[in-house]
This record gives sequence, structure tokens and C-alpha cells, in this order.
Amino acid sequence: MELAHSLLLNEEALAQITEAKRPVFIFEWLRFLDKVLVATDVKEKQKKLVEQLTGLISSSPGPPTRKLLAKNLAALYSIGDTFTVFQTLDKCNDIIKSKDDTAAYLPTKLAAVACVGAFYEKMGRMLGSSFPETVNNLLKSLKSAESQGRSEILMSLQKVLNGLGGAAASCHRDIYKNARSLLTDRSMAVRCAVAKCLLELQNEAVFMWTAELENVATLCFKALENSNYGVRVAVSKLLGTVMATALIPKQATVMRQNVKRATLEEVLELMATGFLRGGSGFLKSGGEMLKVGVSVNREVRVGVTQAYVVFVTTLGGQWLERNFATFLSHVLDLVSHPRATQTHVDAVYSRRCVSFILRATVGSLLGEKAQIAAAKDICQAIGKQMKAVEAVVNDANSENKSGAADVAASQHVMVCALQELGSLVQSLNATASPLIQEPSIGLLETVTSVLLHPSMAARLAAAWCLRCVAVALPFQLTPFLDRCAERLNNLKTSPEAVSGYSFAMAALLGGVHQCPLGIPHAKGKMVVSIAEDLLRTAAQNSRLSLQRTQAGWLLLGALMTLGPSVVRYHLPKMLLLWRNVFPRSLKELEAEKARGDSFTWQVTLEGRAGALCAMRSFVAHCPELLTEDVIRKLMTPIECAMTMMSIPSVIKAHGAHLKASAAMVRLRLYDILALLPPKTYEGSFNALLRELVAEFTLTDNSANTTTSLLRSLCHYDDSVLLGSWLQETDHKSIEDQPNSASGSGALEHDPSSIYLRIPAGEAVPGPLPLGVSVIDASVALFGVVFPHVSYKHRLQMLDHFAECVKQAKGVRQQAVQLNIFTAVLSALKGLAENKSTLGPEEVRKSALTLVMGALDNPNPILRCAAGEALGRMAQVVGEASFIARMAQYSFDKLKSARDVVSRTGHSLALGCLHRYVGGIGSGQHLKTSVSILLALAQDGTSPEVQTWSLHSLALIVDSSGPMYRGYVEPTLSLVLTLLLTVPPSHTEVHQCLGRCLGAIITTVGPELQGNGATISTIRSSCLVGCAITQDHSDSLVQAAAISCLQQLHMFAPRHVNLSSLVPSLCVHLCSSHLLLRRAAVACLRQLAQREAAEVCEYAMTGARRDAHSRHQGVNITETGLEGVLFGMLDRETDRKLCSDIHDTLGHMLSSLAVENLSHWLMLCKDVLAASSGKTIVGIWKDEELEKKDEMDDDTMFTTLGEEDKSKPSVAPRWATRVFAADCLCRVIMLCENANKAHFDLALARSARLKNPKNDFLVLHLSDLIRMAFMAATDHSNQLRMAGLQALEDIIKKFASVPEPEFPGHVILEQYQANVGAALRPAFSQDTPSDIIAKACQVCSAWIGSGVVSDLNDLRRVHNLLVSSLDKVQAGKGSSSQLYRESATTMEKLAVLKAWAEVNKAETKPKRVSKSTEEDEDDFGTVDELPPDSLITLVQPELPALSRLWLAALKDYALLTLPAEFATQLPPDGGAFYTPETIDTARLHYRNSWAPILHAVALWLNSTGFNASESTEETAAAIPNAQKRAMSITLNQTPGTPPTTKSLLEINKDRMHLILGVSIQFLCSPRPEEPVEHVTSCLQALHTLLDSPCARIHIAEDQLLGVELLSVLHRLLLTWDPPSVQLLVTGVVQQIVRAAQDYLQEKRNTLNEDDIQEKENPLALGEGGESGGLVPGKSLVFAAMELLMFILVRHMPHLSSKVSDSPSHVAAKAHLSEDSARLVAATVTILSDLPSLCSPAGCMTILPTILFLITRVLKETAVKSADNQVPPPVSAALQGIKTIVTLPTVKTDETQKQWTGLIRSTLLTSVKGSHPILDEVSILTAIALFLWSASTEIIGVQSLQNGCMNRFKSALNSCDPWVQAKCYQLLLSVFQHTNRALSTPYIHSLAPIMVEKLKAVERSRPNNNLELLAVQEGIKVLETLVALGEEQNRVQLLALLVPTLISYLLNENAFASASTASKDLHEFALQNLMHIGPLYPHAFKTVMGAAPELKTRLETAVRASQASKAKAAARQPPPTVHSTPTIKLKTSFF
Repeated sequence: MELAHSLLLNEEALAQITEAKRPVFIFEWLRFLDKVLVATDVKEKQKKLVEQLTGLISSSPGPPTRKLLAKNLAALYSIGDTFTVFQTLDKCNDIIKSKDDTAAYLPTKLAAVACVGAFYEKMGRMLGSSFPETVNNLLKSLKSAESQGRSEILMSLQKVLNGLGGAAASCHRDIYKNARSLLTDRSMAVRCAVAKCLLELQNEAVFMWTAELENVATLCFKALENSNYGVRVAVSKLLGTVMATALIPKQATVMRQNVKRATLEEVLELMATGFLRGGSGFLKSGGEMLKVGVSVNREVRVGVTQAYVVFVTTLGGQWLERNFATFLSHVLDLVSHPRATQTHVDAVYSRRCVSFILRATVGSLLGEKAQIAAAKDICQAIGKQMKAVEAVVNDANSENKSGAADVAASQHVMVCALQELGSLVQSLNATASPLIQEPSIGLLETVTSVLLHPSMAARLAAAWCLRCVAVALPFQLTPFLDRCAERLNNLKTSPEAVSGYSFAMAALLGGVHQCPLGIPHAKGKMVVSIAEDLLRTAAQNSRLSLQRTQAGWLLLGALMTLGPSVVRYHLPKMLLLWRNVFPRSLKELEAEKARGDSFTWQVTLEGRAGALCAMRSFVAHCPELLTEDVIRKLMTPIECAMTMMSIPSVIKAHGAHLKASAAMVRLRLYDILALLPPKTYEGSFNALLRELVAEFTLTDNSANTTTSLLRSLCHYDDSVLLGSWLQETDHKSIEDQPNSASGSGALEHDPSSIYLRIPAGEAVPGPLPLGVSVIDASVALFGVVFPHVSYKHRLQMLDHFAECVKQAKGVRQQAVQLNIFTAVLSALKGLAENKSTLGPEEVRKSALTLVMGALDNPNPILRCAAGEALGRMAQVVGEASFIARMAQYSFDKLKSARDVVSRTGHSLALGCLHRYVGGIGSGQHLKTSVSILLALAQDGTSPEVQTWSLHSLALIVDSSGPMYRGYVEPTLSLVLTLLLTVPPSHTEVHQCLGRCLGAIITTVGPELQGNGATISTIRSSCLVGCAITQDHSDSLVQAAAISCLQQLHMFAPRHVNLSSLVPSLCVHLCSSHLLLRRAAVACLRQLAQREAAEVCEYAMTGARRDAHSRHQGVNITETGLEGVLFGMLDRETDRKLCSDIHDTLGHMLSSLAVENLSHWLMLCKDVLAASSGKTIVGIWKDEELEKKDEMDDDTMFTTLGEEDKSKPSVAPRWATRVFAADCLCRVIMLCENANKAHFDLALARSARLKNPKNDFLVLHLSDLIRMAFMAATDHSNQLRMAGLQALEDIIKKFASVPEPEFPGHVILEQYQANVGAALRPAFSQDTPSDIIAKACQVCSAWIGSGVVSDLNDLRRVHNLLVSSLDKVQAGKGSSSQLYRESATTMEKLAVLKAWAEVNKAETKPKRVSKSTEEDEDDFGTVDELPPDSLITLVQPELPALSRLWLAALKDYALLTLPAEFATQLPPDGGAFYTPETIDTARLHYRNSWAPILHAVALWLNSTGFNASESTEETAAAIPNAQKRAMSITLNQTPGTPPTTKSLLEINKDRMHLILGVSIQFLCSPRPEEPVEHVTSCLQALHTLLDSPCARIHIAEDQLLGVELLSVLHRLLLTWDPPSVQLLVTGVVQQIVRAAQDYLQEKRNTLNEDDIQEKENPLALGEGGESGGLVPGKSLVFAAMELLMFILVRHMPHLSSKVSDSPSHVAAKAHLSEDSARLVAATVTILSDLPSLCSPAGCMTILPTILFLITRVLKETAVKSADNQVPPPVSAALQGIKTIVTLPTVKTDETQKQWTGLIRSTLLTSVKGSHPILDEVSILTAIALFLWSASTEIIGVQSLQNGCMNRFKSALNSCDPWVQAKCYQLLLSVFQHTNRALSTPYIHSLAPIMVEKLKAVERSRPNNNLELLAVQEGIKVLETLVALGEEQNRVQLLALLVPTLISYLLNENAFASASTASKDLHEFALQNLMHIGPLYPHAFKTVMGAAPELKTRLETAVRASQASKAKAAARQPPPTVHSTPTIKLKTSFF
């Protein structure tokens, strides 16, 4: 393939390859040429290139090759010289004229035709002179050409017209005349080509939309007869465009000729003729036209429907807005015309069409404002119709026939108008509130008036419309229900009212599940009572019996959709009602059959159908209530219904009109049985199956009704054979009509569907006609029951099926066979799902005969079903021999068969076998299957055989996986050959080729990345295949190509060229084909996941490229691809497509937003700004107008028509705005993970200065706030939620960002007005609970963030919270309720949670204000609100709040009880929830308990334990409804006088509550719990244990502490964040301290009381006498376990297991700051533990504790630069001290053990360790031991030597800091009272010291540290002097004094000395002055002995006095003992 990449065709290479590969080689060269021509200079090579290319024309190229060839030739001429273009043109014309009509010459002719077209398209008027000849030439050959030639010529003509524009006017008439006759061509491809050609023609040919307008319309109608989808799309585009042009002509053409414009009425009238009469109407004689009997051709109607949409879309949204009323009345007239509604099915179809027109225009072209206006127009139309109907109804006495007809017609108008109104309101959602609130519109009145319409269809439509309104505006739901109930009661006597209002109530109840806030529980009771009432009174009045019965059961069925929480309460009543509807016994049933007239039977049957329907609804919606017992009770009526399934005798006796009611009963029965487990009714299988089989084999049914389920039971992938891909188009709702009955769904077929859930993707429920539904239900139930039936019966049924097929003839046979096959498929599917087998040999045989017979059926749907059934059978039987037999049968058939039908059927059979048995099961047949299918695929004579065989091949490739690898090359080469040769009009073949290609790519998979020769060939073949399919004209083929490229990109991303793929995807984004848009977006989504930046860039460059060429397609502006995708969200309704767009934008956002902030924020802002009414379009228009003035006239006229198309058509809709608000939150989150500067103004500004391109979030803060504000104050509730969420994120992230210009202020302060304004609307009266809850959260975040320091400013937001608190205190049931009770729960808990968070914020330690007292009024320095400010906000509310908080916590505690304690829950609910809504309430409690718990703990800690909860106080704050609940939650029984509890008991209850809630939660927090809950809970515990009351409580009951510790231990195992771990250690410490205090207290009391007793107070504590600790009961043990876990987690080498393991690396990790704090906390607690033990207990735990502490000390004592002591070290030292000074341990029994312990610990400390260790810490530890545990250590020589060596090395250290510390520690050792300890040290270390100090004279200190060391040393010497005996003092002074004097400087030296040196001098002098008077005698002796000392001293004293005199004003000299400048943080002495 690489050889093909040259500018000239490489002819040597071409000659060397095989004949078969040449076309591919040539195509690859042309592809290469197409890319490079644009960029190369072709001057020298042009001649040769032209020769090569023209040579290719006559080499009979295939369709894709000729297309590329023509494109390249035209491009070559347009770049290079045009000298020879006319020669080439003549050459082509000669070929076209040639008389050779053989098939072999055809490709050459077609290539010439293609070249001519391309030349004119590219060069247009340059070839002007030669065009008449060319056109005549083409038109001549058009007459004689076959279909492929015709389409090619027409496409060429279209290009000629396009290139020449107005210049070709002379040929327009000729082309028109020749083309128009071909619009009704046999070949569909030709019809499409004509339509496109004429569409091009009408741009310039004025006569088409003036004189010829009617003829064009007639032609189009005829073209639509017997058309397929492609033709309908093309012709409707032509018809719609011509009509639009006739109405508003393009300006430029009008200027040239004076034209009469058509009026809107004329145009619409013309279109209506097509809709109403179909195509053939005009050609028949007048008499025939008047006959009403001629039915409208459905294809024509569907085509015209699409044309209406094209017509309006072409004219644009603004036109529709202006002319909507006219258009609406016209469209509604269509459906009221008698011709549109001749039969019921026709009427339904016409309604579908009209609804489609309205949805496709109003729904997508109009913005939200215009949609509201449209809704008003629709309202008026409904009102007008209704008035007319009322007039007729009231005028009943004058029996005018026409009036009745009007009413009948009006029902269809009503249905269309109401459905559109419903859809409009539902799509507008909360934005539609003005419609309801404006009384002038009267929407609700209008719609409810239709509930009294005489026709059921209209009443149902009105009910549906009400449901849509209620779902869009949930606050209307409850009032609607009440209003309907009231009207139903008032108008009980009107049959229409009973029916209409019950429909409305049922519809509203069905909509509740779409309203998250639900309806009040009491409404359920109301519905039940109304329904009961209706059923009870049904028999009283025969005029109303039927309606009341239907209405009663309908309401009960609807009630079931509210789910188990409501139904639970009414179940017993329901079961009773159900039982009473049916006869109790067979005898009663027989008696019943004998009685009654036809009316009674009708009512009875309706009642039973209704009851079964309600049961079915119950089973479907309340599966949780279906216990064995309930099912048993349900079975009684159901079994009775089964016995009366068929009642032919009754129907015979009372007339056929009962058939429908009887069928309804059967339908309901089948429906409910399909939902119940088959085991429950296996006794009735025989009768049931007999009935089911009779049902779908049409035994008693004379109509040939077919089931609608076959397509859904066939495999989705077979859509290409079934044509069911039409379901995936934008026109799906009308495209069903020409194909099947499934399009005829309408609400009136089954009223119960008004309350059921709508199937996904449908806008309005459309249950099928009763006849079809019954068969569908029987088929579905057959599939459920079949797997449970005995083999004998299976065999009987299968044989019976064969018999039925034989018996039936003609059309009926087809119908019976379809139904039987659907049933068999359903049964096989059921078997597969149940994993059961088909049965023994004879059953299989019978099934096989049935299936094989259908493989040769002429109906493709049946063949498809048979293949599917065969595959399913193989799957179910699962035996190799059976599979082999079936495969062999098909092999033989395919080898011999010549007819299309059996070849297609059996090739599909092979595919299905492989599909269901998989590669491994069918591996041995793979070779044969593949070879046969490859052979069939080459059968060029029958595209159908090719399609089916290729489809099967794709199935086999898919299912074989890697086993197919050996056949990849031959399959690929076949696929390429076919792609290059099959005519493009056989789109199905191309679709299957695309499928095969995709399957092959998947099979080869990741290998495609390889570089081997074979892989490269496979890869390039795949790429060529993709290129060909990408260029195909059919959108499904293009979609297949995109998914192939997507696969390729997944496996071999380097080889997919994004720069060409992305722009082509962008073009597809505005394709008119849904499947293509889906494929394009799905592909973009995958690309954006990996390389979002490249995708966006290529989209932009592609757009710029296309801007130069006139490219029809996506209009990518400066907002880029992202902007286009946002725009698509406003237009698209398809769920899958929208979710892919969301994902694509999400991926782009994640990878690009941080780098490209302002761009993305602008995007979001533009989308959000739409909500404020100012559309983006508006902003642009002004600039455009200014430019217009400068343009010349000609251009001005050309642009006018297109002006509004290029602009975004509608302002972004609410759903898109919600998405934009979510994007905003995501941007904030992404920035948070990116760079600190995003949240730091100073940093951001400095970074911006360095590089202006840098962009940071903080710089856009005002935009962020503005966007959040716009969203939070919108009409749409979802948008308000998103806006508040964004606001909360902004507050949380930016609260602490300082404002650099005003130190002490934060940046958010300036936005406080905006925040207040955004929050205020959320607290208005009618706001839904979920928004109030969210707003409370934002309030608490704002108040707690500390942004605003001024209380008065805070008040605004604070008042909002206060007002909500008043609402909470108002208690239950006070306000009128709109939503379900749990919504109130949510709201109240949100308020309490918000207060709890504010309360938490106010107790937080504050940033302390810098200002000192004197400058209080200078507020520039205040850094934070004065510490008590927030308290003043919360204080007044605290008494009420604390009670409410406790009540909420009690509720939560009760609700978290496991299910088995359900009986303990209070019967009328808690303080904030009702028992009915318990399940939904749980969620709300789960969200808010943690902050409340914390708040309660804070309150209890500050005051609460002293506040008794007197009942009066409670009563005062909580009104009656809540009083009962409170008394229950306070464990009192209502009714008894309240017992006042002592404060102690109350506190105990509170403790139990808090600890219970905490422990329950901490035991197993779900992983998705927010970490805030865990921290809140731990903080609450910590706070609680601060108070003495709680400490006593937890210490008294030791098991409680143990339990808590083990729970905390579990928590640590699962939660990693350091914050959690630190909090846990805090709580542990609190528990240990509590235990310590308690034990101490006990010991003290013992000491006082039991001095005389033997009991030793110290023996109290854990471990008792024996020292044993019991795990599970011992607090100490539990604590040690937990602490050990933390230590090992952070210092793994502490654990011997870890350090001994071979993988262990000895490297010591440096502890992070968090870890260090944790370890320190742990060590501190460890050292506290021994105090909880008895002496014996201490001995048990001390070894471990001491080991851990010393290890931690040695691990963490690392020297730091600034001599800071790390927290773990100081904790360890403190711990050693605590332990060594323990009073309890030294009893006689333990003395020995203790001594051993201490000695070994000291030894460990002394033993050598790494040099980097912080010697000071180790020395400190040694000193601690020496100091505190002297007795145990004295005289242990080895220890003593070790310690001394340590000190010696420290003294000799070169670090002055170490020396200084060492001196300090020695000082303490020397001073020790026990001389036995200190003497050896003094003897050994003093001499070294003296030496060191003497040496200072020679090297004086240079800095403070060295000075400090000297000073410390001197102090030790002084101490030694003091300690010495009197007699030794002289000798000691003789050491000290000379040293000091040696430090003195003489005057000259003093002046030049350094400060440190001077200080030393001063220090020495001071000391000498001090010593003299202390030991006068000895001092004199020493001085006398050395006169030179004396003189030095005297000089120094004199100098000092002199200087003092000089500076009398100077400060007094420093005190004698100058303290060291650096201290240890903790003093250990």
C-alpha cells in the first residue's frame, strides 16, 4: 500500500500485483492524491497526471473509485492549467454518447458521467459555453439508461446546476421535464436522485414554485406512493423546500423576474391535499374524488407530514412564532377532516402525524418564551373547540347529524392539541409556571373543561395533559388532586364527569413517581374512599354503572403506583374488594352464567377486568408486599378468573358487543399471571395453555391480527434485515405507520396506561388496540409458562402449531405463522433464561420441523424469526450432535438451492447458530460456514442474498472471536472487493459490509498496533474499507464507518488520522439522521477521553478550512466544538445521544478547562445568561446591522433569506443551563486539584504579571458569583438547585482567600449582597422543600465561613434561618401540605442541620484579632469577628434548638434500629417523621444527623448536663401534635401523668443516646459516607467527653469504654485520612483520662475510708492481683491494641513481623507532619495506660509500652537544623517521665520485676545507635532515668559506664547546642539528692568539663550558641562548688575562679572584640563579683595564691565602673543567671 503513495501512479508496482488487488491499489493512490493535490505544485506533472487519470476512466472503475477519480480530475484542473479541460470534457461526452450498452462498458460510462458532474461543480462558469451540449447529452442518455445510470446522470446534473447557478437558466425547463417523469421510477435510488436534482433546480428555476407549483406538489405525492424511508426523506425535503420558497422566495431570484408570490393559505391548502387525499387524487375524474371511501395512502401521509416539518424548519423559528396561530389551526383542521379519520386506525395515524408536526416544529424551533406563547395559542384553540362541543351537547334536542360528526371530529383535534400542550409544558418544566399563574390564560380551566368531553379519547388526553403539568410543576399536584376529588363528588351524576375526573386523578397519581417530593400520605386514604364509594354506588344507577365501576378500579390501580409505603395500609381492604368481585365457587359461576342481561354482563366483565388490572398494578408496583400469604389470597380471585376465561355461551346469548369486555378480562389476566411466579398457578396450566394457544393461533378470531412483539424478540442486530432501524430515526413516531400495527397506539385503547410508567423513549403512552394487546399478552405469558410445562404437553402444542399453519391459507396463514413464531421464540427465550432444556428427541424434532419450514418462507420477517428460533434452540439443547445436524442441513440446502428465499433463510440460520452457541460450540463448522457465506456474498445478481449472507458472516466473526483469525484475510479482501464494486444504491449490502468490517477489526483487536507485514496489510485494508464506507451517501453506512474507525482508534490510536476524522464527525453533528448523529457523538466521546485537546483543535481548523469552501454543515464559531455540543443539547431529545454529549463535554472539561479557563467560563456564562431573557443572538444582531449598511445591494439580497439560520436558533433551554451550572461546579473542583494560585489572589496576580497568558479561577470570581446567582434565582427548580450548589462550592473554596489590598479582609466580602439576594428567594412561601434544604445548607456555609465580620450584615442571612426555625417549631400538620411528609422532614432536618453547623462554627477557635485594646476603634486591623459574635446569633435560639436537636437524634436512633426491632418504633412516628414515610425519611436523617450530634455534644458540654428537661418547658416549645411524639420518644406512655426524671437519669438517657448513635455509626460507616460525618461524630464524642458528667458515665461502665475503643479500632482499619486518625486518638485519650480520673477518685476514697483495712488502694485498677488482662473486658488491652495499630501503620518497622519479613527494607521513612502528630498522641496515651492498672497489671503491660516508647524515641529522634524537638520525641520523653515516676508500681511483689524493666530500658537507650540521632533527646532520656529511678540503677556498672560514655561523647561534641544541653542535664544529675548516684558521675565527668572550659580562653565564642554552652558549663561548675564540703571548697574554687578570670579582656582587646566575646567578659565579671561575697574566705585564699589574677580582675572592675558612670542612663546589667535562649518545649523536670 505504501507504494501507492506517490504523486504519479506507480505503474511498475501496479503491474506487479495480482489482478484482484489492483482496484484497491488504484483507490489507495486516488485517496493519497486527494490529500496532497491541494498542497503541491503540479505544473510539471500535470500532463502525465491527466493522462493517467483519464486512462482510469475507461478501466471500468467501481462506484467509490469513480467518485474519487472525478474529484481528483476536477481538483487538478482547478489548481493547475485549464488548457486541456475541454478536450477531457469532449472525451467524457464521447463515452457518454457511445452506443455500447453492455454491462462491461457501464462502469466506464458512469465514470465519465461522474467526471462531467465534478468538472461543472468545481469550475462552474469557466466551462460556461459548453454546458448546453453537455446537458443535452446527459438528458439524451438519461432516456435510455438503466437505473444505476439514471441515478448517476441525475447526480451529475445536480452538480452541473450547482456549479452554474443562474447561468444555466436556458436548460432549466428541459431538465425539469425530463426529471419529473422519473420521480415515480421503479427504483427507489432513482427517485431519491431526482428529488435531490429538483431540489438543486428550484434554487434558480422560478417556474417550479410559481406556475408549476401544483404540478410539483402532485408529482411529489405520487413519488411518495410505495416509497421507502430514503425516498420519503428526500421527496419531503423537496416538497417542503419548494413550498417554503413559494411563500417567501429567495430575494435574488425575485429581483430578476417579477413574480407572483403564493399566499400562506394556498400553500397550506396544497400540502393538505396530499395529507388528506394521497397522490392519485388529481388524476381521477371529479366523481371519484368525492367518494369518501378511497383511503389515504399511508406512505403519502407520512411523507407529507415530514414535508410540513421541512417547510416550517426552512422558514425558521421566527416565522413560526409570527404565524403560529394560523399554522396551528391549519394542522388541527387536518385531523378533524373526515378523510383523515375514516377508520379508527386511520384516525390514530393521522393524530400521530399531526402530533409529530407540532412536536418537531414547536418543540425544537422555538425558544422557551415563544413556547409559552405557543402554549397560550393551543389553550385558546382547545377552548374554542370545547365551546363548540358544549353548544352541540347542550343542543341535543335538535338532532342535527352534522353536530354529532363535529363532536366526533373534535375529539381528534383535542387529542393532538392536548398532547402537544402536555409535551410543551413537560419540556418547559418549571419554566412553564407563568402559564399556570396567569389567570388570563386559564390553562387549567381549559384543560379540566375537556374532562367532560363526550369522547373518551379527549378525556384521556386531558387527563394526560394534567399529568404533564403536574410533573412539570409538582406544587400543583396536590391541589389538582383535591380539585378533581371535589368535582368528582359534586358531579357524581354525570357519566362523563365520573369518567373524566377519575382519569385525571389516576393520571396524577401515576405522575407522582416523577415528583421526588411526592404527595401527602392522606391523599392515598382519600383516593381509596372515593374509589370504594364509586364501586359501592355503581349498582344504584344503571346510567352510571359502567363508568363508576371503571372509575373505581382505575383509581385503585393508580393508587398502587404510589408503592408499598402507601399501599401497605390499604392492603386488607383491597384483598377483600378483590375477593368480592368474583364468584366464590364453580357453582356460583355456573348459576351466574344462567342469569343476567347483556348490560349486567358488560358491567360485570368490566368490573372483573378492572379488579385484575388493579391486582396487576399491585404486583408490579409493590413487590415487597407480596408475601406467600398475600399471593395465596390473590390466587383465589385469579383462579376464579381463569375458570371463566372463555365464556362463549354468554357472548352467544347476549351479543357480540361483549367480546371486547371478555377480551379485556383475558388481557388483564394474562398480564397479572406473567408477573406472578408460575409455581403459584401450575394447577391451572392445562386450561391456561389451551386458552393462550387459541388466542394467538386466532382460533376464535376471524380477524388476521398479528402480534407486535416479533421485532422485539428478534435480535437487535438483525435490524438491517427487518428494517426496524427506523425505530432509531427522528421520524420513529410516524415511520411505524407504513410498516406495522405497532404505530397505531393510542391512550383510549387501554385507560390503565394513563397511570403506568411510560416506556423509555416514548413521550406519550400508546397502548396498542385491544386485539393486538391480547395476543401480545398471550405470547408473553406463553414464554413464561412454557419452561414449566411437561414434555408431553410441549410436544402436543408444537404439533398443534404445525397443524394450525397447515390449515390456514393466504394472508391468514402469514398472520398465524407470525404469531406462532413469536410464541415459540418467547418460549425458547424463557427456557434459556431459566437454564432449562427443550426436551427429548420427539419434542426437538417437532420444534425443528416447525422452524425449518419457516426458513423458506417468502416473508423476510418470518425467515428472520426462524433463524433466531434455530439459534435459540441450539442454545437450549446445547448438544454438539444436534448443532451439527442443524448446521449440516443448512449446508446441504445452501449448496443445492438456487432461489433467493431459501438461500437467505439458511444463510441467516448459520449466523444465528454461531451467535447463540458461540465460537467454541460451533468451532468445527466454522470453515464450512465461512466458505459457503463468502461464496454467497459474491452473488452479484441478488443484493438480498448478499445482504443476508454478509449479515450472517458478521455474526459469525463476532461470535467466533480469536478463532476467526485464520479467515480474516480472505474475508477482508472480499469485503474490500464488494465495497469497490457493489452499486451504492444497494445500501443494505453496504451496511452489512460495514458490520463485517467492524467485526473483523474487533477480532484482530490490539494486534492492529503491530508492525508486521501481514498486520500492516490488514490495518491498511481496514482503513481503506473505512474510507469507502465513510464516503457513502447513506447515513447508516456512514454510521457503520464511524463505529469501525472508533474500534480502530481504540486498538491502534496512532493509525487513525484525527485531523481528517474530527472535521467529518463535526459535519455529521448536524446531519438530519439520528443514527449518524449518535455515531458521531459516540465517537467524539471516545476520542475526547484520550485526546480532548487535539479533538477541539482539529474541529476548529476543520471549521476554518470549510469556511473557505462553501461547506454545508456545522457552523463552528469561536466557541468551538464545545459550543456546538452545548447547542445540540437544546435540540436533541434522544436520551442516549444527550448522555453521550454530556460525557464528551465532561471529558473535554476535565482535560482542557484548567488551561483554558476564561473560554470555558464564558461558555457556561453564555448558556446561563440565557435565563435572564437576553438571548445571545440579540447581542450579535446590532453589529450585523452596522455591517449591512456597507454591503452592496446584490450581496444584501442573497443574505437576507439565510440570515437567521446561522445564528443559534433558540436560547439555551433549562436542561442545558442546568448542565452548564454543573460544569461550573466541575471547573471549580478541577482547579482545586490543579494549582494553589487558583484560590489565592496575590499569587494569581503575580503569576499573571510573569505571563499574561496565565489564567486563574480567583480572577473570575465575580463571574462565578454572577453565574451562581443567575442560576439560583431562575424559574427552573433544577437550575436553582444547581445554582445553590455552585454558590455553596464557591463559598467553601473562596472563604479564606484574603484580599491583598485590604489586609485583614477576605475577597468574598464584597459579594455579600449578591449572596443574600441569591438566597432570599429560596425562602419564599412556595419554594419546594428540596430547594429550601439546599438553601439552608448554603446559609450555614456562609455564616460559618466567617467571611462577614459585621453582625448587622450577617443578620440578613441569619434572619432567613430564624424564619425557617419558626416553621420547624410550628410542628406537624400546621401548614397546608403540598408534598409528602418526608419532604417536610427533609426541610426541617435541613434547618436543624444548618443551625448545628452555625453552632459548630461559632465554637471553633478563631483567628485572634491582632488589635490590642487601645486601638479598638481602628478597625483596619481586625482580622476576624470578635470571638463572641456568632454566639450572640445562636444563643437566643439555643433552648429551642437543643430540644429539637435531641428530638431529631432520638428519631434517628429509632430509625437506625435493625428491621427486627420494628415493633419498638412509636406508632405515630417521631418528632419529625410520620410512620408512613419512614423509608424516605431515613435518607434525610442519614444526611443530617452528624452535625446535629456534634451540636448536641457542644451544647451538653457547655451547659446541657445541668439543664434538666422539665416537661413544662418541653410543652411550651412543642405544640400538641408533637407532644405526643415527644412523650413517646422520651420513653413515656401517652396518657399517664409524666414522671419527672432526676437530672441524673435524664443525663444518662442523653449519654446513651449519643453514645448509641455514635457507636452504631462508627461500627460500619458505609464507604460512600462523606468523611465529614465521621469527623463530626468523632468531634462530638471528644467534646462530650470533655464534660465531667460524661467522663463519669463512661468510666463507671468499663465495658462501654472497651466497646467504644474496639469500634474506633475498626474505624481505623477502614478509614485512612489523617484527620480521622487524629480525632480517634483524641477520643481514646479522653476515654483513658476519664478512666484515670475515676480510678484516682476511687483510690482517694479508699485511702480515706479503708486505712485500717488490708485492702491496698493501689491494688485497684486493671490486672488486680494476678496482673492478667482479659481481652474484650479490659480497657487497657483495647487501648493498647488500637494504639499499636496506629504505631505500626505509621512506623511499620516497629512490628517484629514486618521487620523480620524478607521483603522488609530497613530504610527509615521520614514521618510526615500528620504522622508525627499522630505518633506523638499515641505515645502520650500509651504512657498514661499504666496508671489504670494495679501493680501486677503494670508489670504485664509495661514491657510492651516501654519497648514501644524507646523504639519511637530512637526512630524519631533525628537532628533537625533548627534544633526543634519533633513531637514524637517530646511525647516519648514525657512518657518515660510519667512511667518512671509512677507511684503505684513499687510494691514489694513487683519491685524486682520493676527494677529489671527499668534497667533493660535504660540499657536499650544507651546502646549505640546511628550518629545522626539527636543526642540531646537520648541524653535527656538517660538523665530522666538517672533522676527518677535512681534506686534501681545505682551500682549497675555496665549501665553506669554506658551512660557516662554517652555524656562524654556529648561533652566532646563539636556542636555547641549539644554541649549546652549536656551541661544542663549534667547539672540535674549532679544535683541529685542521692549521692550514691551522682558521685560516680561527678568523678568521671567533672575533669573533662574543667578542661573544656579552660580551653575557651584560647578560642573565644563567636556566636550566641557557643556562648550559651560556656555559660551552662560555668553554671555546673558553680553548682559543684556549692555542693562540695567546706574543706574542699578552696580546691574547687581554684578550678572555677582562674577559668572565669581567663575570660576577662583587657581594655584594648575589649574595644575590638565581637559581641559574643564581650558578653562572655561581662558574664565572667558578674559571676566573679557574685562568688566573692558568697565564699569570702576561700575566694581570698585563691586570689592570694595568684597575684596576676588579682590584677586582671581589678582592671576589669575599674573599667566596668568607668563605663557605668559614662552611661548612667543605660539599663542595669543583666541578671546573674541569664536563661538559655532556646528552651525545650516541655520541661521535663
